[in-house]
Amino acid sequence: MNVSTSADTPPYEVDECQGVLRVYSDGSIWRSSEPGFDVPVDDNGSVVWRDVVFDPVHNLHLRLYKPAASISSAKLLIFYYIHGGGFCIGSRTWPNPLITAVKWLQAQALAKNPYPWLTHDAANFSKVFISGDSAGGNIAHNLAVQLGPGSPDLAPVQVKGYVVLVPFFGGTGRTRLEVEGPKDATLIWTSLIGL
Repeated sequence: MNVSTSADTPPYEVDECQGVLRVYSDGSIWRSSEPGFDVPVDDNGSVVWRDVVFDPVHNLHLRLYKPAASISSAKLLIFYYIHGGGFCIGSRTWPNPLITAVKWLQAQALAKNPYPWLTHDAANFSKVFISGDSAGGNIAHNLAVQLGPGSPDLAPVQVKGYVVLVPFFGGTGRTRLEVEGPKDATLIWTSLIGL
């Protein structure tokens, strides 16, 4: 899209997505600092969670979950989940440079006094899995490429596997199916952005 504005014309909004993202005529983008989607929590007491800051300089957070009751003495494996959101919508608070979060996990594994839920008696740092859906799937894939097999640069943390759910791997040109779309599609892009 080639939109030009003169110095006298202020930029105007050309697209908006559910109050969390706005695109302007000069190419600038505004993102809300708050998630725009209320997600109810169905808390049946079987899981507890805590938010922890993993990057204090940028005030970035992780949400940790664990079973409320220990059902065995075995250490818990570690499962990183990266939410989708088109690389621009969603949050656990924005942005989320996951390599920094994984390095935080490594620091916990090496620490004499790690975060209480990540002590060597509780967490199995040799069984780490990284997963993501949609844009999060792409991020998980890129982490797999960046970290390499066995994640040797993260020792003693070992990433054992990646679960990539419906990632978007697009090319420079749209495929025939991307252009035509499915014949029985019930959800189309315009309905997603509210046009």
